[in-house]
Amino acid sequence: MSSRYMQPLRILIQFGFLGFMVWLGIRFYQFVQSIGSGIKEIGVARPDGIDGFLPISGLVGSASWLKGGGINSIHPAAVVIFLTVILVSLLLRRAFCSWICPVSVISECAWKVGFRLFHRNWRLPVWFDVSLRSLKYLLLLFFVYIVVIAMSPDALISFIHSDDHMIADVRLLKFFLHMSSLTMVVIVVLTVLSFILKNPFCRYLCPYGALLGLVAIVSPLRVTRNSERCVSCGVCSQVCPTYIDVMHKKSVASSECIACWRCISHCRFNNALSMRVIQRYAVPGFIFAGMVLLLFWGGTTIGKLSGHWHSSLSLKDYARLLGK
Repeated sequence: MSSRYMQPLRILIQFGFLGFMVWLGIRFYQFVQSIGSGIKEIGVARPDGIDGFLPISGLVGSASWLKGGGINSIHPAAVVIFLTVILVSLLLRRAFCSWICPVSVISECAWKVGFRLFHRNWRLPVWFDVSLRSLKYLLLLFFVYIVVIAMSPDALISFIHSDDHMIADVRLLKFFLHMSSLTMVVIVVLTVLSFILKNPFCRYLCPYGALLGLVAIVSPLRVTRNSERCVSCGVCSQVCPTYIDVMHKKSVASSECIACWRCISHCRFNNALSMRVIQRYAVPGFIFAGMVLLLFWGGTTIGKLSGHWHSSLSLKDYARLLGK
């Protein structure tokens, strides 16, 4: 498969995951609504994949597991998905951000529409851009310190089995269904900014992306430039959504690289750019796309087969916690 077809393929996979996540949200909403009708009338099973929207639960569960507390039985799928995404980032850089994450899909669509409307996307001054990017790492440091460092094994287990954590999925649903004025303002501002700036939330505020970027630094897979074939046209640097100066690098090791293949897809001269393992072995586009799907599907399948997927909460537990 020619690299020029990678963008249509990536977009197809993006929207496939987005559609699946919307379906999960609808099914979970129906599940919560049906609880109010009485346990005997529950007609929709809780979709365990909804735990993927609880990365904090995944972090807490992973920390508890590493400290000897076992897998989080309340939201085990959160742990499985969290660790799967870490593995994807280790092997395929931040492919999760550009191939799977629903926020990234929406943000990318916004700045592309903005480009069509304004014929450009604005970029903040370098000093301001670097300063703002530090925010996501500060947020990551805060969560890692609070969860991984400060909390003892007993505290982690206590949190996992607390009422608030048990219905963290329901609380998240209600957060979006009944947003406060401040929340709506923040979302509107980020949405508007997404039309004029490229991925402002992902670039400046997402601690999850910051974590995946740090993991991706040690990934053996990198965009690699063949200096003998390169004509220094600068197109690769221009199309990079994270503003990496690809044209002047032998290989891209930046934590900002989201493995979107835009630079490779737009390299029309001599195939000067490629995705390579340890800068030597080229990885074809269809193989990369297949690995994204296989690793994500494989991780969740292992979770299911190992018995770490379905929540231990019963319908009666949900009914009690929700006061039904």
